[in-house]
Amino acid sequence: MLRRLVILALSLLFLGSVLIYNKMQQLAVQPLQLTDTLFTVPAGASALGLCRQWQRQQLLDEQDCHLLRLTIWLQPELSAVRAGTYRVSADLSLVQLLELFARGEVAQFAFTWREGETLQQTLERLQQADYLQYDLDEQQLLHLLRWPDDWGPMPEVAEGLFFPETYFYTAHSRASQLLSRAHQSLLQHLAASWHLRSLDHPLETPYELLILASIIEKEAGHEPEKPLVSSVFVNRLRSNMRLQTDPTVIYGLENFSGRITRADLNNPHPYNTYRHHGLPPGPIASVSRSSLQAAAEPAETTLYYFVSRGDGTHVFSETLQEHNAAVRRYILGQNNE
Repeated sequence: MLRRLVILALSLLFLGSVLIYNKMQQLAVQPLQLTDTLFTVPAGASALGLCRQWQRQQLLDEQDCHLLRLTIWLQPELSAVRAGTYRVSADLSLVQLLELFARGEVAQFAFTWREGETLQQTLERLQQADYLQYDLDEQQLLHLLRWPDDWGPMPEVAEGLFFPETYFYTAHSRASQLLSRAHQSLLQHLAASWHLRSLDHPLETPYELLILASIIEKEAGHEPEKPLVSSVFVNRLRSNMRLQTDPTVIYGLENFSGRITRADLNNPHPYNTYRHHGLPPGPIASVSRSSLQAAAEPAETTLYYFVSRGDGTHVFSETLQEHNAAVRRYILGQNNE
């Protein structure tokens, strides 16, 4: 009789163990069916605490949390969840989520700094960036700047001093951190381009190179034309001709209507290269690597003019007569050929 009782007890224990094992296996693979794609694990959270939270949301039941205790006893690494915001999906199970949190593979967010965009336009988009703390004002921007001593005076404005590319960050990062990285990247790219310039280049400082590159960025929509556009401006600088470039006029206007008028061209603001010789006082946009390279290494030409064809490309001319003919054809619509 005793032997039968022992066998029965062992059988029940075995069946119970199998049942528990199957339940634990189910806990490891059954989707929790979270509805959001992002989940934040707060500081100080525990695996069992998260289980209770999901139990209150009726995604799990009390038995699941009891089984989790046993699972953690067998896999203690699951208890070491790390705070942060994670990308999750509905098909992840409780165990898979805890494994993700234990690895600390927090979500990465991306912000793309656009070429040719003004700093104000970029800052407006930064304020709307997901999970990014916007902690900037004008004075903080200037405090982020690090200008090499041998490059001349520190720029008085931050326009153009951040390199356009995609920057990745984790939730609750600060916007100032992204700008510091973008500024350091700009300094590196500007230094590399400055070393490429020829000895007879008319620009005297890296900052002047940056200013010219920003004008090229705004004028040259067709990448292969950037060295030609650069050559036009460099030839004009060498000849003491005014640059006469529309983007500089637009940049200095407080309220641009969308079309340049004669009054705009006569506006005496310091960025108006129709009124003032030489480069404007600062960059007018963020600059790409190709624009920096074009500013440092312009094509060797005798070109002094260009006019848009209206398709993103330009007609380049050596003389004013040729340029006026191109203007009549492509701007005024008069085909004299």
